[in-house]
Amino acid sequence: MRRVYVAAALFSLSAALPVLAQPAALDNGIADIQREWSIIQYQAPEKTREDRFAVLSTKAQALADQFPQRAEPHIWAGIALSSWAGAKGGLGALGLAKQAREQYEQAIAIDPKALQGSAQNSLGVLYFKVPGWPIGFGDDNKAEALLKEALAINPDGIDPNYFYADYLVQKNRKADAAVYLERALKAPPRLGREIADAGRREDIAKLQQKLP
Repeated sequence: MRRVYVAAALFSLSAALPVLAQPAALDNGIADIQREWSIIQYQAPEKTREDRFAVLSTKAQALADQFPQRAEPHIWAGIALSSWAGAKGGLGALGLAKQAREQYEQAIAIDPKALQGSAQNSLGVLYFKVPGWPIGFGDDNKAEALLKEALAINPDGIDPNYFYADYLVQKNRKADAAVYLERALKAPPRLGREIADAGRREDIAKLQQKLP
């Protein structure tokens, strides 16, 4: 990377500036999308979420197009699409889910450890939430494998522990689910993700009510 900066500087300072600005633009873009997603998911009225996630998906896709070789914007493009699909519901959401799957797969191909395995975690959720064949591409075996892969990358994270517990509850493996919910509650706070963390803890409390 240093050679790139030096080569650009040899031609002109102005040519180097876009290269230097890219990481900040990516980080700021991701932070903005994360914050907006949290507000829509946990604070916006439910009836407004479909339209707002649609707008967020456009913004996330623009960032992914700007940085196609970085995994992080593809992950957030997938999350925005998945959330839009969830808010939309019904068979009309299946096309959005397929687009989200493509984004996660691109992210994994670029960097499987990006955002602490968030692509595997989110893709695993898709596989167990989407209906199976012949309607959709849902697959419980793929779901569990991906969720476990995400946990292996980020064993203490709130999201991978919560979503694996959610999967286990759906499979009536509630004793196992309790262990992962406890781990999720002990997860360290994420800087800049305070709204998301608070909302996820509410999700955990709701899921715990389904346990014996």
